[in-house]
Amino acid sequence: MQSRSRLLAQGFILLSAAAFLSVSVVAFANPQSVMDLVQVRLPNNDAYSSIRGAYGGVGLTICGSLVYLMTRNRQTSLAFICLLWGFYALSRILTIFIEGPLDAFGRQWVLIESIGFLIALSLLWADRRVVLTDTRIPSEGRR
Repeated sequence: MQSRSRLLAQGFILLSAAAFLSVSVVAFANPQSVMDLVQVRLPNNDAYSSIRGAYGGVGLTICGSLVYLMTRNRQTSLAFICLLWGFYALSRILTIFIEGPLDAFGRQWVLIESIGFLIALSLLWADRRVVLTDTRIPSEGRR
């Protein structure tokens, strides 16, 4: 149970890191292709630079942070990815309430991000239970 929980958590963290890495690589190579997903035209070099930074640089930072945290403290990494997916979903939900309904792209991603949040939260909860079980002091009779 403990190793399965650990492997599931690490797998989900790595999957999430890979998702951010893939967007980052695309943003570095061709920022316009990232913005084409939401039908936004980049008008100048400053716009290209901003997308490279926000989606490329920040995405790489998130990816690296997830992998680093996973190797140091799996629970911290799970908490971080839980917040990340959760706030992405919250941002889209706020948009629905403030600006109105999302198109197909936004609907797809609010679903993906919400599921990512729920998976991360579930894994964090399960991992916390494993850690608590691992740290209990055995009773006298169970040695």
